[in-house]
Amino acid sequence: MDECPRDAWGQPRDWSSSRKSRTGPSLASVLNDLPSAATLRYRGPGVLPWGAHEDEDGGRSLQAFAETAQMESHSPRELPWPMQARREYRRTQAREQVASGSESKAAHWSRQLSRTKGKMKEGFQTIQPWAWTLKKIGGQFGAGTESYFSLLRFLLFLNLVASVIEVCMKLIPAWAGGPPPGPPGPNISSPCGSYTPNTQGLVSFPTQLFNLLSGEGYLEWSPLFYGFYPPRSDLAVTYLCSVFVIGLIYLLFILHRSVSGLKETLLAESEVLTSYSHRVFSAWNFGLCGAAHVRLRQHIILHDLQVELEEAMVRRRAAEQTLGQRAKVWSLRAVLNLLILALLAAAFYGIFWATGFTVTLQETSVVQQTPILKLLVDYLPSIFISVFNFVLPLVFNFITSLEGYTRSRQIVLMLLRTVFLRLASLVLLLLSLWNQITCGGNKEAEGCKACGYNYRELPCWETRLGQEMYKLVIFDLLMSLLVILLVQFPRKILCGLCPGALGRLAGTLEFQVPDEVLGLIYAQTVVWVGSFFCPLLPLINTAKFLILFCLKKMTLFSIYSPASGTFRASAANFFFPLVLLLGLAISAVPVLYSIFLIPPSKLCGPFQGKRSIWVHIPQSIESLPQTTQNFLYFLGTQAFAVPLLILSCILMTYTIALANSYGRLISELKRQIETEAKNKVFLAQRAVALSSVNGAI
Repeated sequence: MDECPRDAWGQPRDWSSSRKSRTGPSLASVLNDLPSAATLRYRGPGVLPWGAHEDEDGGRSLQAFAETAQMESHSPRELPWPMQARREYRRTQAREQVASGSESKAAHWSRQLSRTKGKMKEGFQTIQPWAWTLKKIGGQFGAGTESYFSLLRFLLFLNLVASVIEVCMKLIPAWAGGPPPGPPGPNISSPCGSYTPNTQGLVSFPTQLFNLLSGEGYLEWSPLFYGFYPPRSDLAVTYLCSVFVIGLIYLLFILHRSVSGLKETLLAESEVLTSYSHRVFSAWNFGLCGAAHVRLRQHIILHDLQVELEEAMVRRRAAEQTLGQRAKVWSLRAVLNLLILALLAAAFYGIFWATGFTVTLQETSVVQQTPILKLLVDYLPSIFISVFNFVLPLVFNFITSLEGYTRSRQIVLMLLRTVFLRLASLVLLLLSLWNQITCGGNKEAEGCKACGYNYRELPCWETRLGQEMYKLVIFDLLMSLLVILLVQFPRKILCGLCPGALGRLAGTLEFQVPDEVLGLIYAQTVVWVGSFFCPLLPLINTAKFLILFCLKKMTLFSIYSPASGTFRASAANFFFPLVLLLGLAISAVPVLYSIFLIPPSKLCGPFQGKRSIWVHIPQSIESLPQTTQNFLYFLGTQAFAVPLLILSCILMTYTIALANSYGRLISELKRQIETEAKNKVFLAQRAVALSSVNGAI
């Protein structure tokens, strides 16, 4: 009973009194001989040596920490101090500054600015709309589904900003100089024909409804479309400048989001932060308050671990494959990719045929006399595009699941294939419209020789192009509503009411993130193409995205179940803005081509009578003072472009050199981490050896 109890290593608890009689190296000497001791000595005199005891009040050690900043050349933030030492150092510095009054005004204002910036950032994060909703979605359905709603909120914000700019730079200037003139009468004609945009006389309610869906009738000569805006000099300048202002804002916001997503992707794909120990020991937030927040954080960590385990299992199976099995997998992937190319070719041919056949059907008397047939014919290209966009992604999803990739790689492949389908179908529609407007690019053709465009079929081709984009936006919204009401809700009810074979056949609904995200990017690309020809289209798209957010959130919690396969949020945070940038680049081509190369309509719009839309900018510059003209013309000369190019090259070289130096520093830190790990193994082995020797003695 008098025997001293032993600790986990098997030695008595009064080992401090008996260790003086031992022989051999002590633990402190072993630790001081390690290579990592240099890292500890880097911390300065504030770190106590191995085996030394701190004072009971800790005053001496804290004072030593506070003196380190004066002896080291590094900033206190760069030194690996404990939090208690940092607080003591800040208190000491504050007392010294108050006592001496030596703090400069620049340092004071710099500190105040830093605090204000931090508070503004916290306040902005607090007032972000739907922040709690996104956290709840991420905790219950994973980070991939949360990334879709985050992208939807981001696009909603972009469209709201664009709507404000459109109203300020187009709609207000159109009314500032007086009420815009009415539409041209049926008796007014010119060498480029006549243009009668509105329906004369009373029309029935079905016709009004069809006009609302197609953008014709009373909507054709309204602020919604290009032809409504009068040919005024100041309005033409603001109208054209708004396109470049909005495009620049779009580009800056998307680049900022993609760069932040790239940082997360590089960290997530590296070998440093993908270990399970990081998820288990470093992912918890100890500042959480409330059971709901705790449960959400638990679910988020659970989804992250699930992603790690699933991808590790796929990589392990791929590493265990033999050469024959790998050849079989690559052969299967080649066959499946050929099948995907065949499906894409069939879809593109169907869209091109529908667009050309629409023009033929619109000229028939039966279609012109029947409003329903006319509406169906007008929407024929949109119907074909929407059907292919609805059916083929489901086929792509099934094919991608057979290729044996990880879930994150499957998401990337689905994004690439689906975006190619959606954006290429939009490009085909624009090419068919370009063929109608420019007579196939032949300016000497009979319909385009007089005015430079097909004035007989399209007297105001800008409004016609805006109507096509308007119909795509409206039809996309209607398709989303119909799918929710007629497909998803009945399927969920059937699955709940029929628990047997029929219920299993219906299956549970899972939120398909790639298809939903590509739907957003496709809709946004349509808006980017049509905003020049339909100025209020961003405002319509804002209302559409707001409706979609509410509907998708409601259906997500009431219809969908958590996905069986998860993927990294970093893949979504990087690839989604990247595909969005691709859509922005594609949409810029037809808009810039229309501005610089196609002659504007002679009977509508703010650029009537000009050789091109862009020619109004040089004419406006000539009306400015001579000094301003010389400065603007200097910006377009080689004397400005060459030094700018040289400066850009210097900055790029500096950035690359800085990135390389950071890369070498990161590699050195990784090697240091490996050394620390080896030291821990060595310490454990020595501790076991010393305990066994002491036990034997």
